Parts: sequence; C-alpha cells; structure tokens
Amino acid sequence: MTTATDLAPAGLSLAEQAYRALRDRLIMLDIAPGEPLQELQLVRELGFGRTPLREALKRLETDHLVVSYPRRGTFATRVDITELAAVSEVRQLLEPLAARKAAGNVGPETRAALVEAREGIERLDHATPQREVMALDLTVHRLVYRTAGNHHLEESLIRLDNLATRIWCVVVDRLPDVAGHIREHLGLLDAILAGDQERAESIATEHVRHFDTAVRSVI
Repeated sequence: MTTATDLAPAGLSLAEQAYRALRDRLIMLDIAPGEPLQELQLVRELGFGRTPLREALKRLETDHLVVSYPRRGTFATRVDITELAAVSEVRQLLEPLAARKAAGNVGPETRAALVEAREGIERLDHATPQREVMALDLTVHRLVYRTAGNHHLEESLIRLDNLATRIWCVVVDRLPDVAGHIREHLGLLDAILAGDQERAESIATEHVRHFDTAVRSVI
C-alpha cells in the first residue's frame, strides 16, 4: 500500500508498481530499519511475481533504501540521522529550483492536483492522524517536483525527500507541531498556482531550512 499520490501515470509496469509500494513502506518505516525483506512474503503480500519484485529491489538499493548482502539477503537500510546535513545541503539548492520552475509550468492536470492537495492541508487539525499528515507532505513535494517539468530534477528530489522523510519519521514523536510544518505548504502552493516564481523559490528555501532546524532541535 502506498502512502502518497504523486500524479502516477496510468499503465505502470508491475516492476514500477512494486517499487512504489515498497518505497513508501520503507520511507514511512512500515518496514523497520534493518528488517530483512523476505522475497516470498513480499510476493504474497504485494501480489507481484519475483521478477518485478527483484527489479524493484534493485532500484530501491540505488535509492539507499535497501541494501543487499551476498548469501544474507536484502535488508531495509538503517536511518542515519547524521546524513541530515548532507541531505539538507543539496535540498537547499534543488527545492527552490523546483518550486520556481513549478510556478512557471502549471498545466490543467497539475493545477487540479495542486488545488486538491491544498484543500487537504486546509482540512488538517489536531485530530488528523500523524501518518496522514506525513503522507500529505510527501504528496505535496512530489506534486511540486512533477510540476517543475524536469525529470532529472524530479528524480533527484524524490530520492532526497525520501531520505529526509525517513529521518523525520524517527524523530516525529518529539516534534511539537507536525501539522504546522505541513501548513507551510499553503503559501508555497498559492505562489505556484499564481505563477509567482520568486515567492515560490523563497518559500521553498525557508521550508527546507525550517525542517532542518526542527529536526536538529530534537536529536
């Protein structure tokens, strides 16, 4: 089961479906760090054959979400909180670029998806389950990356955001206002929908800085 919508095109291959399903389980720590991934069990749970599953696992290893050892098997990678600085350093360069490009590249399909995501954020309150809040964060980021219209930038940022979200999942119970962090996206989405590239870039820069500061405050 995936946890976020990212404008997935219709007709995905089985390998792509398996990849996305496992990716979000790993990101949200449904598969715990260090836990072995049992091939037969995953085949039964996900309903995919061994070939697409193995293709998915190879991609997830490239994403640094799983690691394979000869004669031992495949395991979910450990969450290395010390990686936060390296991840944030690159995100601070690429997130503002994606936001700027997205603001200049909104089409009918992406506009509808961005508006829907914005409405989802507005519905958040203190009773919203934490998992739902975090899934919405993934959704917004992936929508912005897709709207930017550069698949190299999109792929790079998805990988970085996945790693940042895993770190976030480790410390989220110690953070005081997770929903407040997501509400920062309202201004970003408004800027993108209005085509305001400079404002979108500025808000994205501040959002990454705020995330880094918030996580560092509890580690």
